[in-house]
Amino acid sequence: MKDVLTKKMDDSAKENNVLKENKGFKILVMLLMDVEKNKLIEMYRKLLELRRFEEKCWDLFSQNLIPGTIHLYLGQEAVAVGVCSNLNDADYVQSTHRGHGHCLAKGAKMDKMFAELMGKATGYCKGKGGSMHITDASVGLLGACGVVGAGIVIAPGAALSAKLQGIDQVVACFFGDGASNTGNFHEGLNIAATWDLPVVFVCENNLYAMGTKQSDVMKVENVADRAAAYGIPGVICDGNDVVDVYKTAYEAVKRAREGKGPTLIECKTYRHKGHSRFDQGKYRPEDEVEEWLSKDPIARMRERLLSMGILTDEDASRIEKKVEDEVEVAAKFALESPFPDPKTALDDVWVEESESE
Repeated sequence: MKDVLTKKMDDSAKENNVLKENKGFKILVMLLMDVEKNKLIEMYRKLLELRRFEEKCWDLFSQNLIPGTIHLYLGQEAVAVGVCSNLNDADYVQSTHRGHGHCLAKGAKMDKMFAELMGKATGYCKGKGGSMHITDASVGLLGACGVVGAGIVIAPGAALSAKLQGIDQVVACFFGDGASNTGNFHEGLNIAATWDLPVVFVCENNLYAMGTKQSDVMKVENVADRAAAYGIPGVICDGNDVVDVYKTAYEAVKRAREGKGPTLIECKTYRHKGHSRFDQGKYRPEDEVEEWLSKDPIARMRERLLSMGILTDEDASRIEKKVEDEVEVAAKFALESPFPDPKTALDDVWVEESESE
């Protein structure tokens, strides 16, 4: 069967002149997956949104307009977009310190995101959360967490609530390779697997936990190999290929919705910048950086859509310009928004009793 499928792919590739070494293989697999044209275009638009948002964040941060620190998602956009494109509004996302991309991919608005990052009253948390603590229950964002690995034990709790209530909800839990070496990783995956909870654990393996290389602190090559210890599927995908991530997450989300329990997905990816603000990433070999930069997820998706005839250069440029304009409008909203009144510093700390109580 595999040989027949491969022959059909080869024949089709020759007819469409899209088979370029190994690149055409995934293009044709995607065609056979019958991913809707509009879905592909929307994923490309969303990739651009995440990229341009983060670039603007860096620009604003460099002007001291964003206080504290930031952990940019540049380079890893395909992971958030590919996973969240399989979720609906009711589904949950548990994010991390590097969470801007997760928030935007799940449906958060750029203007309120920028406002929160700048500490403005119009932000998602009224300017009190900042980069690592953005939450929006209306689109299923359980919140970002600055503690490495903490979300891995929060996600099963959210999934348990859905299961006990009989609600069709899935929880996508993002974390990095460094978090897979914490105790929370074992506890979270173990309880989710034991109780068949609807969680999709997504490890964004960018090869480094801050400045520590994964191979220096792990005996096994792949984080996904650890899934066997919990009796759940462990799947590896190309974290710089949004379609590969989308297809992999599709199966994991489907399994979770069917009550079959969690899946551990490992997305092999790479961050374009250092861990956070002042980290220049000098610990990463130059040839390694260059190799990964050549696998840029946005450039790859653009080339794919052009090769398949789904977009023309003019179409792509029009989408790119629209996204750039939207980012500027969102940033302007945040820049012009007021800071919180100091008198509100203790607001929202305690739950206020209603009159009926």
